[in-house]
Amino acid sequence: MLAKSLLTDGIIPLKTSDTGEEALGLMSEFNLSHYPIVNNEQLLGLISDEDIIGNNIEEPIGSYSLSLSKAYAKETDHLYEVLGLLGESKLTIIPVVDSEDNYLGIITQNDLLNYFAESGSFTEPGSVLVLEIPKRDYSMSEISQIVESEEGIILSSFINTNLDESLVDVTLKINKHNIASIIANFERYSYKVKFTMQEEEIFDAAKERYDSLMSYLNV
Repeated sequence: MLAKSLLTDGIIPLKTSDTGEEALGLMSEFNLSHYPIVNNEQLLGLISDEDIIGNNIEEPIGSYSLSLSKAYAKETDHLYEVLGLLGESKLTIIPVVDSEDNYLGIITQNDLLNYFAESGSFTEPGSVLVLEIPKRDYSMSEISQIVESEEGIILSSFINTNLDESLVDVTLKINKHNIASIIANFERYSYKVKFTMQEEEIFDAAKERYDSLMSYLNV
């Protein structure tokens, strides 16, 4: 899935002649903390609500000193790259440009999270397993072989650096309801299984959160 496929419609970018007050109004209307500035189809950058508050809101935003770097994604970037840009720059939106840096639109944080949440790897039934592995020993091919040897399929995987930077946490979503045999197989290969949640536990946790919400709403 590429960036150009998840563009948000209906958000008109700011011009340098627009005032801070006008920019704040648009941010409030669309519930955003950042907004693109465009001049003759060329992306100039992003403005944040903090940039505006630190200046005279009646002045054109072109006179402001902006705190944000020119963060953007190319239309051909994969959504994983877009997600990384949002997280790295702590943005609520990411502008998308074509090969000539012409502004095409934005991808919002909410739209991106909703896309991943609704994708098959998240919605398909299964279980979650987290491995703690030394970086030097990490091998996704070996991990896949261990899972597949127990007739499992890895639906998705994420890698996070541990607090100890020599280690990584590998989170696996596996299509099986019961992964006891997969866990045992990892342990046979001396993998440290840090966390597991099988389908029944996922359902119970979701039900508990739902019951808590209903109890709160009935107060």
